[in-house]
Amino acid sequence: MRDHFEIRDGDVAGRIGELTVPRAGVTVETPALLPVVNPNIVTVSPARLESEFDAEILITNSYIIKTNDHLREEALEVGLHEMLDFDGAIMTDSGSFQLAEYGDIDVTTNQILQFQRDIGTDIATPVDIPTPPDVSRERAERELEVTEQALRDAEDAETGEMLVNAPVQGSTYPDLRERAGRTADATDLDVFPVGAVVPLMNAYRYDDMVDAVAAAKRGLGADAPVHLFGAGHPMMFALAVALGCDLFDSAAYALYARDGRYLTVHGTEHLDELDYFPCSCAVCSEYSPKELRETEGEEREQLLAEHNLHVSFAEIRRVKQAIRAGELLELVEERARSHPAMLDGYRALLDHAEQLEREDPASKGSFFYLSSESARRPEVVRHHERLERLEAEGRVLLTEGGKASGDRFDASWRVVPPFGPFPRALSETYPLTAEVPERTDRAAYEMAAEGVARLVESHPETEFVLAHDGWPETALARVPDSVTAEPLGRVPSDD
Repeated sequence: MRDHFEIRDGDVAGRIGELTVPRAGVTVETPALLPVVNPNIVTVSPARLESEFDAEILITNSYIIKTNDHLREEALEVGLHEMLDFDGAIMTDSGSFQLAEYGDIDVTTNQILQFQRDIGTDIATPVDIPTPPDVSRERAERELEVTEQALRDAEDAETGEMLVNAPVQGSTYPDLRERAGRTADATDLDVFPVGAVVPLMNAYRYDDMVDAVAAAKRGLGADAPVHLFGAGHPMMFALAVALGCDLFDSAAYALYARDGRYLTVHGTEHLDELDYFPCSCAVCSEYSPKELRETEGEEREQLLAEHNLHVSFAEIRRVKQAIRAGELLELVEERARSHPAMLDGYRALLDHAEQLEREDPASKGSFFYLSSESARRPEVVRHHERLERLEAEGRVLLTEGGKASGDRFDASWRVVPPFGPFPRALSETYPLTAEVPERTDRAAYEMAAEGVARLVESHPETEFVLAHDGWPETALARVPDSVTAEPLGRVPSDD
């Protein structure tokens, strides 16, 4: 067990946790957003990030500091916290981003870890290789071996109370991501960034991003705090948290502001195209889009950056509340409707429903059936898997109606799409209390039929009759031939 990370609450694979950062003397509540601070270009000061935005942790680049004479001397003399004027936890990157961008950096893992320790870093990073998507497998394996050597070097380094990142690479090869996760988890390192996903997010390949993270999570232990490196758009926080990511770092708030871009939880808008602000943060309450466009360049950039921070931190809080209420997937579903690529990401998430089910709480708030995707949620997978544990003997009616009258059946079970059959005694247990639309879609009926099939498979000696209320042919085709399927009105009930 990693004693510096404690999980307090959870929903799907998302969790509210506490990351203890001993060198900083602080505990960071996760999910947490780490604003990126460029020591050469400070758009919003770290002191304001802490006092006005409640930032508990930030990230800056130790390689930039090391290669700048003035910054290096100041950081070594007074320490990173005093230099940045920030009392929370400070993570530093190693220069791996520069390595990915420019192809070479003149520093080793041992050298950069020692420098990070010397300047007072709280969470340090070795020099890994961020292998981009879609490279050859040979290259991905070769570069992963270099990253794994960096992790071994980091383990051997003298780091004191400083936590150390163990990056998980592997490009777009799920087996390599899983291997990388397992290798990193076996070290005594502390935080686990999933790297080189920025190109996927920039290309709106959220489905591939989901697959990469899911593979890494299969290799990592449940107690491993996971950082999604470079993920800073609030639109995708809920999706990434549902996968099990705990930390996010964002330079987007400043970079987008520089380009006149305005972040929302539904996507990105250009300030020049806005007539109204869909936000009530401090900036949007004081300025109209026209007034903000008329401000001077640097002031406009700073104000836009402040809005971008407000909306990002607000979304992190919204995600935490959704976890606490057991409604994280409802929030993911809502965000998935903001862009087709986000819907692809949500569908990819549900492709991993069996993996998510292992961490998803067995009981929580309400289950809202909101779309055909809801039929594939982990709760439905769990219900189908548990059908084999239930006793069903003799002749059993599976019905969408009331309990059967007379003595034709030995038992009368309910059937509720998308879950399928269950004994009436379970009717008030989660998730069978689900709120389902009256106009149920085909996917729900088809998944209910899959549930019937699972029940029949696990009880081959039992005779089943299905009384359905107009199921579509695509659903009835999934019901085993051994089941007698009848329209609901033909089976007498007590209703």
